[in-house]
Amino acid sequence: MHVSHLFRKTLCALSLALASSVACYGAPTGLTVGPVDLQSIGPMTFTETGILLVGDPKTATVHAINLEDSEGQPGSPKIEDFVGAIKSALAIDGDVEVGELAVNPETGNTFVSVNAGGAIHLLRIDGADQISRVGLDKISHASKVLPNAPEDRVETRGRRKRNNRDSSITDLAYFEGKVMVSGLSAGDAPSRVIEFPFPFAENTIATTVEIFHAAHGRVEDGSPIQTFLPMMVDGEPSLLAGYTCTPLVRFSVNDLGESQKVRGTTVAELGNRNQPLDMIVYEKDGSTSILLSNSARGVMKISTDGLESRASLTERVSGGGTAGQPFETIDSLSGVKQMDKLNDQHAVALIDDKGRLALQTIELP
Repeated sequence: MHVSHLFRKTLCALSLALASSVACYGAPTGLTVGPVDLQSIGPMTFTETGILLVGDPKTATVHAINLEDSEGQPGSPKIEDFVGAIKSALAIDGDVEVGELAVNPETGNTFVSVNAGGAIHLLRIDGADQISRVGLDKISHASKVLPNAPEDRVETRGRRKRNNRDSSITDLAYFEGKVMVSGLSAGDAPSRVIEFPFPFAENTIATTVEIFHAAHGRVEDGSPIQTFLPMMVDGEPSLLAGYTCTPLVRFSVNDLGESQKVRGTTVAELGNRNQPLDMIVYEKDGSTSILLSNSARGVMKISTDGLESRASLTERVSGGGTAGQPFETIDSLSGVKQMDKLNDQHAVALIDDKGRLALQTIELP
């Protein structure tokens, strides 16, 4: 079985063949200069040409930003008191909420979103650990508002209060010339995956997705994918998606948009009372593995062996048990919140070290 990660990888020849595609050199067409007003912290990722994709759940909008990021001093980021360093570098007072992280594959610079002083900021960290703010008042960009987003209001169900708009965008990726977005929509079966061309176009495909949730022992379509990876599995474009409490589900990209609702293949149950936070895929010692960070169950190294033939779980897995695709917990990576690949051997990670947030370079296990 061959698994190849195509996150951020699109063949240049294919791009040139598409009228609305990204050119092999320079920024894509369709971007205009103006302000980007981020209202909330959301997922971020890069295209292979260094365009940053940012999801803003509050406005249900995806932004493509041409950072014109130049290659800085090479290095391995390491800032032990990251929040303190942000306050010092940018003269920010009060609380700082650190959000998402993405590494520019062209330059190696790290970008992090933060909420401070009543505004959302985008920060750049170079190889010398220098922090600077990205000016968003006048920058080349394009924006796309997602259709049929949940209403922006708090709803009470039993003892729980939730604003579904906060989950309108839970993760996003660039895959084979398309932007793919997970999150919630309005309606009775809200969990969905959206895809549309990049640069942005009107032909948007939205698919309702459902899963067999092994820890609950039932089919569900109301909870969103929390984090996902697009990848080729034996030549088939696939999404590997992590859900809260914690099923791991494979979807065929070819099935998306073909019907009103698509059920994924639950390839693993990774334990209850837990939320997946971030995923990366990498190759080491001839094997392809997935690294998954979690809120309560540490960092898991998940094997991709046999992924293409793994049958869906159909029976309940109770008592916090696990089943399906094999994995191991990496004890040395305790506290990882967000991560992105820096190179073939390392990743940059946000790590909670006893209540203090650090930005560190970690070796891929």
